[in-house]
Amino acid sequence: MARVVVDVMPKQEILDPQGQAVANALPRLGFDGITEVRQGKRFELEVADDVDDDTLAKIAETLLANPVIEDWTVRRVEA
Repeated sequence: MARVVVDVMPKQEILDPQGQAVANALPRLGFDGITEVRQGKRFELEVADDVDDDTLAKIAETLLANPVIEDWTVRRVEA
């Protein structure tokens, strides 16, 4: 078995109201120096060793992310 992480983030040109809300709240909470926050999603998958990178990319693109408005990355990590 392998562990795979898929990170999904809004494309840079897409507005990110949740990220902006966090960025606006940070100074009110006393955290200064943060100029931008982008909020995304993280998926962790346990997959059989024979699942190839092309299959993982297809899963990410068709189910986990909306490729019109989101970018995604797939990476294998140590279990």
